[in-house]
Amino acid sequence: MLKQKRPRIFWTGCAAHTVDLMLEGISKLAGFARIIDQAKAVTIFIYAHHKTLSMMRAYAKRDIVRPGATRFATCFLTLHSLYEKKAQLKSMFGSDEWHDCKHSKCVKGKNASDIVMTYSFWNSVLVILKVFSPLVKVLRLADGEKVPSLGFIFGEILEAKKSIKEASDHLEKNYLPVFRIIDEKMKGRLDTPLHMAAYFLNPFYFYKEPNIQLDMEVMDGFIVCVETFYHGDFEKQDLVVNHEVSLYKNKSGSFGRALALKGCETKDDKFDPGNWWATYGCGAPTLQRLATRILALTSSSSGCERNWSSFEGIHTKRRNRLGVNHLNSLVYVHFNARLLNMQKKSERKTRM
Repeated sequence: MLKQKRPRIFWTGCAAHTVDLMLEGISKLAGFARIIDQAKAVTIFIYAHHKTLSMMRAYAKRDIVRPGATRFATCFLTLHSLYEKKAQLKSMFGSDEWHDCKHSKCVKGKNASDIVMTYSFWNSVLVILKVFSPLVKVLRLADGEKVPSLGFIFGEILEAKKSIKEASDHLEKNYLPVFRIIDEKMKGRLDTPLHMAAYFLNPFYFYKEPNIQLDMEVMDGFIVCVETFYHGDFEKQDLVVNHEVSLYKNKSGSFGRALALKGCETKDDKFDPGNWWATYGCGAPTLQRLATRILALTSSSSGCERNWSSFEGIHTKRRNRLGVNHLNSLVYVHFNARLLNMQKKSERKTRM
């Protein structure tokens, strides 16, 4: 009904939530679930007793990231945190202090000790981290606020699948169950015409791999996106698909300048494909308008969630008589002040 009323509107799922669903599905695979449960058992046991917690802090010097109840990326963080403390935890459970401790005699204590001292557990943790890491990278990209992420999501998921395949030693029995979960969660959420168009229009991917234009799914998505964006204007649709896009494909005019090609060689925090199009896409103005709009989009609703957190912080019982305009202004200032502080912290870390 909304699409009929607003034919130019695009629908897309939250990328951060979708990747989180992927991590959830993968974490339920038999081989993964067993190791994650063992890691949770060790962590819960250590934090359940003052003595074991004190020993862990004395040996590791840092806390273990504890598993959260909802976000499945915390499984990765817990495993990563444990793996970083592998040597210290093995030293702790192999020490005289542990053997003299009353908790070493209980069932849960013996179980935790056996897990930590088993070589196969740590080997499995490393394998899981290699599978989770590429997807967590995509999650951080989607949840980040430095550069609009829509133009990178589909390409980075493809890169993640390549990394997972390598981590699985190219054995189908190891990576196909993971791929099935990724594809199932992506379907209808992160493989929409909007994502395909953003992937094709991102010069970092297209100029590195021109065969993208031979992918029917990608090009069909791009054409659907053009038809939706310029709904009812066949002249502009024709101009984009049958004329201007060939300039981009063939690196004609400004697209072929040395500066243009150099500017999209690397993908870092400073590369914004939307800005690239604004600079070098003037020779194809109708396509440029489409590209800059699409590549300026975010892919996650996390910012909206944080905005509501700001609203809840301001809309307290004392302030519940504020006018709508005044309240919106306070939320706007508060939210942007937080963004500015985050940017300043990031810049300080970069300088360090």
